[in-house]
Amino acid sequence: MRARLAAPLVQDGDVNRDAAREAVVEAGWQAVRDDGRVRVELSEAAYAEPRLRQLFPWTGMGELHFSRCTERRWTWDIPYIQPAAGGAYWVSGPLRSQTVGPAATAQEAIAMVVERLPAGCGPAFLGTPEELAAHEATTKRPPD
Repeated sequence: MRARLAAPLVQDGDVNRDAAREAVVEAGWQAVRDDGRVRVELSEAAYAEPRLRQLFPWTGMGELHFSRCTERRWTWDIPYIQPAAGGAYWVSGPLRSQTVGPAATAQEAIAMVVERLPAGCGPAFLGTPEELAAHEATTKRPPD
């Protein structure tokens, strides 16, 4: 089990909020690289994609997941990538019961995830899914 990444205390409007979030997300990417459960080519390809690099990464069973928040219980609204035989990949999700399909390369798997990102996804929210939901509830704009 990965240790919780310390997040500096910040308030809405704090000038350091973006820097704090970026530091926590970057630490998450470093933890993914360090733990070795995800193929190097996959973690590098995901990190190279700006829309994924701004999300919080986490791993499980060799899978690479992406969260819209930085604290556990991470969000489960983004597809994730699993290793497959012969160096290929399988994209699933966002729920465990949902399948996107096979990908021959890491870049193809990344593209499949990116095209299925939720609207307005990213950057990651500094906090828990519950805090993210509360924040989104207070900042929703009325429909046009």
